[in-house]
Amino acid sequence: MRLRYEPVVMHQVMIIAVFMLTIRGVVTDPQTKILNEECSQFKTTDTLSNFNSNLNKTLGDSRNQLSGNIHFATAFSLDVFGLAQCRNYLSTADCVACFDAGVDQIKQSCPAYDGAHIVYEGCFLRYEAHNFFNEFTAQDNSGVCSTNRSVSQATAFNQVVAGLLPDLVSATPKMNQVFAATTRQVFDGGVTATVYAVAQCVETISKTDCQSCLTVAYNNIQNCPPEADGSAINMRCFMRYSNTSFFADNQITNIAQYLKGGGSSKKTAIIGAVVGGLVLLLLILSFFLWKRSRMSKKAGSGNISGINNVQGPLIYSYRDLKAATKDFSSEYKVGEGGFGDVYKGIIKNGDIVAVKKLAITSTRVNTEFESEVRLISNVHHRNIIRLLGCSAKGPEKLLVYEYMENGSLDTFLYGDKRGTLTWKQRVDIIMGTARGLTYIHEQFHVCIIHRDIKSSNVLLDDDFQPKIADFGLARLLPNDQTHLSTRFAGTFGYTAPEYAIHGHLSEKVDTYAYGIMVLEIISGRRCSDMTNEAGTESLLQYAWKLYENDMHWKLIDETLDPSEYEVENVKKITEIALKCTQSPVSVRPTMSEVLVLLVNEGSVEQKPSSKPTLVQLDHNVTVIDNISTSTAPSVSSAMLTFTDSTDH
Repeated sequence: MRLRYEPVVMHQVMIIAVFMLTIRGVVTDPQTKILNEECSQFKTTDTLSNFNSNLNKTLGDSRNQLSGNIHFATAFSLDVFGLAQCRNYLSTADCVACFDAGVDQIKQSCPAYDGAHIVYEGCFLRYEAHNFFNEFTAQDNSGVCSTNRSVSQATAFNQVVAGLLPDLVSATPKMNQVFAATTRQVFDGGVTATVYAVAQCVETISKTDCQSCLTVAYNNIQNCPPEADGSAINMRCFMRYSNTSFFADNQITNIAQYLKGGGSSKKTAIIGAVVGGLVLLLLILSFFLWKRSRMSKKAGSGNISGINNVQGPLIYSYRDLKAATKDFSSEYKVGEGGFGDVYKGIIKNGDIVAVKKLAITSTRVNTEFESEVRLISNVHHRNIIRLLGCSAKGPEKLLVYEYMENGSLDTFLYGDKRGTLTWKQRVDIIMGTARGLTYIHEQFHVCIIHRDIKSSNVLLDDDFQPKIADFGLARLLPNDQTHLSTRFAGTFGYTAPEYAIHGHLSEKVDTYAYGIMVLEIISGRRCSDMTNEAGTESLLQYAWKLYENDMHWKLIDETLDPSEYEVENVKKITEIALKCTQSPVSVRPTMSEVLVLLVNEGSVEQKPSSKPTLVQLDHNVTVIDNISTSTAPSVSSAMLTFTDSTDH
C-alpha cells in the first residue's frame, strides 16, 4: 500500500525540518564540564546534622527558584547562604540538571566544610556560612584554555577574539540581566568560520563591579587563542569563547547598541536581521498549533505570570469567591485592616483560602492592578504569605492567599491567645520575619519596602513559623499619598520618624518597624499603650530606659516560664531590636545585618548608642527629641490612630 501525505501535513513537516536545521545549538545539554571546584579552608563549627539540614534547605530553595524558569537564585537558611546561576541560554531542565550535578559533586568533595563552590561551563554554585551576596573580590579567578584543540586560521581567529571579548566586557554590564551571548565571523582565504562567546555577571553586584570583574576575566583568557576554546572563572562573573556553537542562534544578543561607535558593521547587522527574521518566522509557523493548544489549556487559569513563577497567579471569578465566602458573610470574616476585610473561603476543590477585599478605589489601582499582582505573586519565600491569585473583573478587587489557621501574631502577644507562645517559638518568629524582610529587600529581583510591618501583619502557620502578610499592597497607593493621608500605608507606633515627619522612605523604615515588633514579642505588650507610674509611656521609650539602666530583664513577658530562656539571650535580642530603631537612618542596620546579628553566637559587639527620635501621639501630634512640632505636617490625630485590628 502506498502511503499518502496530505499537503498541509507535509508543509508542517518541512517547516519543522527546516527549523531544526536552521537553529544551531545544544538542545539538551546541561554543560557540566567542571572548570573549577574548591572547598572552604574551614570545617563547619555547627553540629554536622544542623549544618547539613540548613544546607539542604538552602540548596532546595535555590533549586525551586531555578525550576521556575529563572537562571539566578539566592537563598539562605539560618547560617548557610547559597547562590546559583545558570547561563541564560540553558533551558530550565538543563539549568536544573546542571545545578543538581553541582550539588552532588560539592557534597561528595566538600563534606562538613562551611563553604564551597563549583563552576561548570553551564552553571555556577556556591554556598558559605556568611552572607557573601554583595561581596566583590578579584580572588579565585583563573583562565582555562583548551590545550588539545587549535584552530587552523590562527591569525584571523586571534584578531576576531581580541576584538569580540573586549566588546563583551563593555556591553554586558549594560544588559538587563548582565548577560550577553554573541557571535562574530572569521574570514580567511575564502574560508569562513564563527567565534561564539558569552559573558555573564552575578546579579547581586553593581554594573561597575561587573565591568571590573569581566576585565579581569578577559585578562585571564586573552592569551588562550589560537586554542579553540577558553573560559574565565571568577566568583562574580564568567566569560567563554569557542569556535564551535554552545548556544542556539535564537539566544544571540545584539551588543552593537551598547558599544561606543556602533559596534558591528552594516553588513553584519543586515545579515543578522535577515537571519533573525527568518528564524523568527520559522519559529512562529512551526509552533503555531502547539501554542494554540497551550493557550487553550491556560484559559481557565488566566496566566499573568512574571519572572519567578511559570504558572503565575490564578484568575478567579468573582462569583466563585463570593460563593466560597458565603457571600462575604460575617461568619467567614477573619480579619480587617487598612487594605480591606479578610474572609475565610472554601473553594470548589475543597481548599481553604483567605480572600481579601481591597478597600481601594484609586483609578491607578484599576490600571496597574494586574501588573502589581504579577509582581507580588513572584515572591516565593517560606516566610512570606503566598499570593495564589486574584479577581479583577467583579465590582471589587479580590486577592486570594494561602490560609493560616493560627491567625496573626498580635493575638498571641496581647490578644485572646496571650501567654501561649514559648520563648523558642518567639525566637523562631523573630528569625523568620527577619529572613522574609531580607528577601524582599535584598534578594528579590527588585527591592520592595513593605511599609506596614507590625504584629497583626505577621501570620503563623501550623508550626508557628511566621509569614509576612500584606506584602506589596502599599505599592497600590497613589504616588501622591503617604501614610499621613491614608490609613493603610503605615501604622502609628511602628512608623519610623523620618517617614512619619518628612516622608523619607527606604527599606530601613521596615527595619524600624521590625525592631518595634521584636520589643512586643519580648514583652507581650502593645507598642502604643505602655503605662507606668510616671504616666503614659510608649514601649520603645520604656525599653530604652531599661536598657540605659541595665534592667533588661524587666521587659520580659511575665507569662513566659523563666526556665525557657536565658536572660543574656533576651538581652542580646533586645539590643538588636533597639539598634533597629536608632536615629539617624545611617546607623540603623539593614535586615541582612540584623539577621547576621541574630544568627551569630555571643553578645552584640557594637551596642545600640544612638537613641531614636521619638514620635508620640497624645490628643494631638507631638514630636520630641530634635524635631520640633513645627516641622510636622498638619494632620489630624484620627489619621494616626493606632489600628489594633487583626489583618490576615
